[in-house]
Amino acid sequence: MKKIMLLLSILMFCAATAVIAVPPKKTLTFDKSAMGAVEFSGKIHKDAGFKCKECHNKDMFPKMKQGTVEINMDKIYAGELCGKCHNGTRAFAAKKNCKRCHVK
Repeated sequence: MKKIMLLLSILMFCAATAVIAVPPKKTLTFDKSAMGAVEFSGKIHKDAGFKCKECHNKDMFPKMKQGTVEINMDKIYAGELCGKCHNGTRAFAAKKNCKRCHVK
């Protein structure tokens, strides 16, 4: 009985975390920027070969819940958050490419 309860607990935890993540067919919209909304596409990032845990870790985005991390361009330009990859080497540079993310 204990093994069944443990298995059910693990399954419930996995199902709960899967619901929070941005799957390939979904997008998140961040609309607090005066520069225009930013849409995060799970598909674009998956197609580029990224795994969720590359960004969702204690150093970048520890919780998979929108609004739990303050995202601003100073941090991104400093190589933090999105800027860890959007540096012109791994992915297009955030600097001078505002319209690739921000849409008015």
